[in-house]
Amino acid sequence: MKAFLLAAGKGTRLRPYTDQRPKCLMPIQGKPLLEIWIELLQAHGVDKVLINTHHLADQVEEATEHLRAEKAMDILTVHEPELLGSAGTLLANAGFIDSGEDFLVAYADNLTDLNLSAMIDFHGKRKAAGHVLTMGLFRTATPKACGIATVDAAQTVIRFMEKPAKPESNLANAGIYVAAYKILETCRAIRQTIGPGILDIGFHVLPDLVGRMGGYEIKDTLIDIGTVAAYEQALEIWPRK
Repeated sequence: MKAFLLAAGKGTRLRPYTDQRPKCLMPIQGKPLLEIWIELLQAHGVDKVLINTHHLADQVEEATEHLRAEKAMDILTVHEPELLGSAGTLLANAGFIDSGEDFLVAYADNLTDLNLSAMIDFHGKRKAAGHVLTMGLFRTATPKACGIATVDAAQTVIRFMEKPAKPESNLANAGIYVAAYKILETCRAIRQTIGPGILDIGFHVLPDLVGRMGGYEIKDTLIDIGTVAAYEQALEIWPRK
């Protein structure tokens, strides 16, 4: 299986740490977050990864070169002089995915020990119901600040809204997806509708997939290290070195 690892963000909420270091290379118990992700993906059968870069891209390139050799992993990097948005990155690199192939998409600023194999298996079973995407979900204490999903008894997402004023649930988008190849068709159709500019999975694509995507609740460790407080929390609770 292949994976997109989205690592181009500027990490503005994590300053001053990210003034000199990209967010995906923040150390967790002495190990860069990017390396933790590569190890996790490799452990669950991913054999080819595409990483997009933007902020302090030279550091990410250097780290990636090291990981290619050490992990014997097929890792590609693509530089975005201007940020494309998460779905924009998928479209710009659609050739990375073979026709009919399922693939993973994950934000590299998540720290997790998620059982990806179980999530991939869930997605495979839900495809029979016409699903083109499985969205990882987690329970949040601040639903007004997140993309919130409502799921039915069959774990189909029946409503999705970014930062709702009146949340219907506390199941939030974790920024980890298993996608069918058909998702690229949806991205292309939305691009034609909205025109050029940022194309975002959460804001533009997920609302269009309501009824055609599953919600997989993540009960493993999951921390978005996007803020100083969250990063410091991660340093306290992450068990592995």
